[in-house]
Amino acid sequence: MTPEHVYTHGHHESVLRSHRWRTAENSAGHLLAVLPELAQRVAGTDGLHLLDVGSGPGTITADLARAVAPGRVTALEVGEDALDLTRRELTAQGVTGVELVVGDVHALDLPDDSVDVVHAHQVLQHVADPVQALREMRRVTRPGGLVAVRDSDYAAFTWWPRVPELDEWLVLYRDAARANGGEPDAGRRLLSWARAAGLTDLRPSSSTWCFATPEDRAWWGGLWADRITASALAEQLVSEGRATRDDLERVAAGWRTWAADPDGWLSLLHGELLAVV
Repeated sequence: MTPEHVYTHGHHESVLRSHRWRTAENSAGHLLAVLPELAQRVAGTDGLHLLDVGSGPGTITADLARAVAPGRVTALEVGEDALDLTRRELTAQGVTGVELVVGDVHALDLPDDSVDVVHAHQVLQHVADPVQALREMRRVTRPGGLVAVRDSDYAAFTWWPRVPELDEWLVLYRDAARANGGEPDAGRRLLSWARAAGLTDLRPSSSTWCFATPEDRAWWGGLWADRITASALAEQLVSEGRATRDDLERVAAGWRTWAADPDGWLSLLHGELLAVV
């Protein structure tokens, strides 16, 4: 029996607004940089086979499919509803040839040594057992291939000016994520999880997203004001008694206050890891 999956964010429009902004360039640069050399080194005449775990809205998946062409991509999600988001984005972008599968990263339904690359963006922070997930990623990757993961680290997020409601937001989010069995400060743990999973040739790094222009602040602050009041996170916080609706409206107002401040600046740290199998 595999651990239960609970996705803290859910798939409200405000969540998808954020996730559809993601591209391979802004979210998987650590992998893009090494794909050409990997293709020359390990791929056969058919190109690389890449497994994208947690493909979500599919924007990164589409980019990776183009990056490994003429190779192929398998996109994996935990359920049909989430996988349909990937399907619709690939169709909208005219990307074909991606295999879409439902599965559990704790127990991948793939043979040993069957793919060249496993990619997972913002996945390990949500799974019940990230070490087991990495063991499975390693198992299905051919010798010489890569496991590439990237996860945010909420405790390392930093912003200015100090808006008290954003401090409250961070506490609420981290508590909710941990109540769901996740680890919101995953970025700093990737190296230790990979070592525990038996991966040895490890290349750790980090990168950031920064929101500081008026346009970026309005977008990021606005979507989090919506997420904290209308997404699955909001429903969880209220149902578990962690916050009232009034509390969440106050936190949302804090996000709007930050976004409107001309001095507003926010940086989100992400841990990254490439593991050669």
